[in-house]
Amino acid sequence: MVRRIIEIDQEKCNGCGACAAACHEGAIGMRNGKAVLLRDDYCDGLGDCLPTCPTGAITFVEREAAAYDEAAVLAKKAEALKNSAPVQAPPSGGCPGSMARALRRGEASAVPAAGGAPVSRLAQWPVQIKLLPVQAPFYDGAKLLIAADCTAFSRSDFHERFMGGRITMIGCPKLDEGDYVEKLTEIIRRNNIREVTVVRMDVPCCGGIQRAVETALRRSGKFIPWQVVTLGRDGNILD
Repeated sequence: MVRRIIEIDQEKCNGCGACAAACHEGAIGMRNGKAVLLRDDYCDGLGDCLPTCPTGAITFVEREAAAYDEAAVLAKKAEALKNSAPVQAPPSGGCPGSMARALRRGEASAVPAAGGAPVSRLAQWPVQIKLLPVQAPFYDGAKLLIAADCTAFSRSDFHERFMGGRITMIGCPKLDEGDYVEKLTEIIRRNNIREVTVVRMDVPCCGGIQRAVETALRRSGKFIPWQVVTLGRDGNILD
């Protein structure tokens, strides 16, 4: 059938991920640092993604395309949540390193190491948003740090300044396929989260992680204090 559907200009796309975060149907994903239409039948043609694109890379076209399949979209969302379920032990043949565990809690991590050497403030494992479970004991009463993965390399005091007393979650909206909205929404909705801090770099692609958090907070139906800290490429805090 011929119908209205989005088209993404790869030359104009800057890889910020805003459209992927805005697409409720999951029709848009990130591949090789660029936004792409994953499947025609996931696109409802309503264009929630258009206003979010800062470069005007997304437009509507009329072309032959599969009809919008709401059932397929709902099934995809259900599968994503299923795959994000808490894991108590790695499945047979799975990676033991991805098993969720608490490393330390509260202010226990604030005790300096012998000789005053810097100590890790990481409170849980794993840290990648894509690998973290939706529910885990370490979320109970947690303060979340949701950071673009480049941020930790811009400041030598990142552990002390941002990670202490928080559950750390990192990702890169430009490199990871898909977006983080559904995972973050379920983490916030299902757990007793006290506050959220977003740390991002002052580059366009980092806007994707901020928008994902904003959308997840809104969809969770909860009122949770949150803040955004933007770092320059020299590590200085810009706001």
